[in-house]
Amino acid sequence: MQKIYRIGQIVPSSNTTMETEIPAMLLARQAIRPERFTFHSSRMRMKKVVKEELAAMDAESDRCATELSDARVDVLGYACLVAIMAMGHGYHRVSQERLHGRTVDNGGTAPVITSAGALVDALKVIGARRIVVVAPYMKPLTELVVDYIRNEGYEVIDYKALEIPDNLDVARHDPARLPEIVQGLKYQDADAIVLSACVQMPSLPAIAKVEALTGKPVVTASVATTYAMLKALGLEPVVPGAGALLSGAY
Repeated sequence: MQKIYRIGQIVPSSNTTMETEIPAMLLARQAIRPERFTFHSSRMRMKKVVKEELAAMDAESDRCATELSDARVDVLGYACLVAIMAMGHGYHRVSQERLHGRTVDNGGTAPVITSAGALVDALKVIGARRIVVVAPYMKPLTELVVDYIRNEGYEVIDYKALEIPDNLDVARHDPARLPEIVQGLKYQDADAIVLSACVQMPSLPAIAKVEALTGKPVVTASVATTYAMLKALGLEPVVPGAGALLSGAY
């Protein structure tokens, strides 16, 4: 009998991208590997990407972890990078431990990953030290994200804040614009490009083009989350067409 894994996501209520890109990657993987996946979400209220809404939203994540645990999902992903990073240095570790505690209390033992933790871990996996970052947030929040990444030991040599305040508008940002945005950054001296430091800003269709244009490995928050989920499930982290991290090289 084919093994089916239940993928749980804790998602901001206005997020429409994680339930698109994560399934797209794992369904693409089904064409080359035997494992099968189903997808399950629980939502936290958030409309505007501002610090106050993000903090209020994060407080709902415990409820979401418990709800997904009711479904006995095999892994939980906290699908909002900036909410974690806005809470202070290293908060992804605090969040993952607390939310895993909620699943254990509920009789489940599913590992919990966060897109924030997945991104900083992915940079280590590919051996990147110097990076450039594209983020959709307003500049103060983008600077919080950049500071968080720097605190994890990476050198952010350039970044672009697209300054899109409404989370639904972030999802409407055309990924076809990303290659041109990257070309405006000092990527030549970087070890890797963080094409989307946000799980709401679509980027999957642009990854191959940006890698081809720049000659650099490209990581996004959703790609890093997929990699971390597959590793947590004990599965080979390989997905066709999703860039260097999921190429099978790591």
